[in-house]
Amino acid sequence: MSRKVRVAQLSCGPEYSGVQKEIYDAAESVDAEIFFPDIALADVERAVDAFGLDVRSADLKLMIARGKALVEGKVDADGVFIGTCFRCAEAAIVRNELRRYIHENSRLPVVSYSFTERTTSGTLLTRMEALTTIARRRALLAREEQTGITMGVDSGSSTTKAVVMKDNEIVGTGWHPTTEVIKSAESAVADALEMAGLTREDIRAIGTTGYGRFLIGKHFGADLIQEELTVNSKGAVYLAGHQQGSATVIDIGGMDNKAISVIDGIPGTFTMGGICAGASGRFLEMTAKRLGVDITELGPLAMKGMGKNVPMNSYCIVFGTQSLVNALAAGSSREDVAAAACHSVAEQVFEQQLQEIDIKEPVIMVGGTSLIEGLVYAMGQLLQTEIVVPPHSQYIGAVGSALLASGFIEGE
Repeated sequence: MSRKVRVAQLSCGPEYSGVQKEIYDAAESVDAEIFFPDIALADVERAVDAFGLDVRSADLKLMIARGKALVEGKVDADGVFIGTCFRCAEAAIVRNELRRYIHENSRLPVVSYSFTERTTSGTLLTRMEALTTIARRRALLAREEQTGITMGVDSGSSTTKAVVMKDNEIVGTGWHPTTEVIKSAESAVADALEMAGLTREDIRAIGTTGYGRFLIGKHFGADLIQEELTVNSKGAVYLAGHQQGSATVIDIGGMDNKAISVIDGIPGTFTMGGICAGASGRFLEMTAKRLGVDITELGPLAMKGMGKNVPMNSYCIVFGTQSLVNALAAGSSREDVAAAACHSVAEQVFEQQLQEIDIKEPVIMVGGTSLIEGLVYAMGQLLQTEIVVPPHSQYIGAVGSALLASGFIEGE
């Protein structure tokens, strides 16, 4: 049995937020152990002075001292979890600066999180799972070519995707709405196998990811069951032909969003979640329905409009929908409303998540929403860069799973 991954916790507020047990539970579920680095009291003020942030909170000062001890090798750890209350501006600054400092000055994987009153171990699980995956499977994540015949299945909140790969090429794809998790996966897999001209028996390794990864992983007897942060990072840079060096991956999903800073195919820092569905693909689906067009038509429609002509609030999906109704009732064109909706979602992702990671080019957009050209254009305008949308970007999780699963083929 492999030893537990040792995760150093740097935090302020878990006891006030009542989430420390949830952190322990999330770590235990991925066979990791949380510990608090021991620091001599005399070292705290020196560490804070050297770090250069003038903070008042004793807990934040201790966080900084622990972070410096990790970087300087005075404390051994496999990964770092940084957490603070989401209401505290000073804590947010320390959280972000510590994450950047540790990321830039060590090889330790880092994940950060801002506690809310409703935090559960489930909301922390994907982050903790990604942290331990990077610590345990760095060699696997460095894989750059797919070999043999493998399949990846991504059971997402809105859609289920399947990809069959053979000798570093995508030979079959399948895409179905997620209704019943296993049934949707079976349909997507059947379509991918039919396109590839193969049978289930031809598949030598299977990888699963997404919200339903555990259920479908058990159903298909998967060799690899992995969270979407590491899988999507790998799949994005693989499809974009940029597996070496830095990149930024943006995935605006049906329920949540992911922004990932990637180095050599491995997540460096990342954020996931979203304050409300108004900043997700779900809001764009509702916009398309309200405008009487298919979601595939929303992008071209938005490219013909001027979003600045329509006030839009997608911070909350309820207020966003009200903005749609009001704009159409006031005589705004469908094109302008579509453009405004795309800009609003891009703006919310920019403000809520992209401020927390270091944006490095190329910026790669993936997932189903990457096919909405109005959204891609709006994101490019906000970031002042050309956004890369690689081929098969909507199958990103399935591709990453199939690629990494080939590492489990016997003899590899």
